[in-house]
Parts: sequence; C-alpha cells; structure tokens
Amino acid sequence: MTAVVSLGGNLGDRAAYLRRAIEVIAMQVPVRAVSSLYESAPIGVTDSPAYLNAVVVVDSGDAERVFQAAGAAERSQGRLRSRRWGPRTLDADVIAVDQQVSASPRLTLPHPRAHERAFVLMPWLEVDATASITGYGPVRRLLEELPDQHVVRVAPAPPLP
Repeated sequence: MTAVVSLGGNLGDRAAYLRRAIEVIAMQVPVRAVSSLYESAPIGVTDSPAYLNAVVVVDSGDAERVFQAAGAAERSQGRLRSRRWGPRTLDADVIAVDQQVSASPRLTLPHPRAHERAFVLMPWLEVDATASITGYGPVRRLLEELPDQHVVRVAPAPPLP
C-alpha cells in the first residue's frame, strides 16, 4: 500500500522547507522514496517566483493518515498562501493513495489536476517508473503528452529521513 505526496514552495529557503516537510511526513508515515528537487515555473500567475518541487512516496494505504501528515508538514513550515496559485512557503498535496478514488470535499483522489502537472509527474516518475494515475493511465505517457512546462531537475534527492 503506497501513497504519493507532492511538495512545492516558492518563498524563502525552498529546499530547506521541502527537506523539513519530508522529515515531518516521515514522523507520521514510513517514507519509501523521495524524488530529486525540481524547479518549475508558476502556473496561473505571472508575478510569482519559481517553485521548487519534490514527490514523496510513503508506505500507507490510509488516505486520512497521509492527509494528516501532509497537513502537519504544511503547518510545520508556517504555510503562507496569499491567493490561489500565489506564492507559498509550502504546499503538500496528496496525489494518490493506491488506486483509491474519492470525491470527498476534504480529499479528492486522485488529485484532480495531477495528470496535467509536469512538476508532479516528473518527480513521481523518477521514483516509480511504473506509476499510474487511476482514471488517467501511466504517468510516463501522461508526461509525454503534456506541453513543455519548464520543469528542470535542479538537485539530487534529499536523504531519506
């Protein structure tokens, strides 16, 4: 049983925020893999700094537990979010929990836009070459079909906590 959490932020010491978020998640659910760090252009806004992104794969099929871990990571980094798609210290999204599907207002699975976001798909593919999004298909194919979103690997994976 695995779950995928996408991390991103574009304020302050982005790499430090991501590393600390991974540590917080690891205190609550076992971490199986962490991707390298990727830089991506903001989506939906033009007056925002570039994001640093990573994906964490955890050993848990308990969607609520993973959701709580992601929320704890955001709170631990003083999550700042001024507007939708605007600058933030940390965003932690639960992308998928096994093949679960949920339309709950609290947690939608799979994440509704993950299949459209190279900053999610590239790091996820790095840590799981056979990854697939329920209802959309293999991550590798989804990534190949996306227009270029200017996502670049900028640093190796942080060590596992």
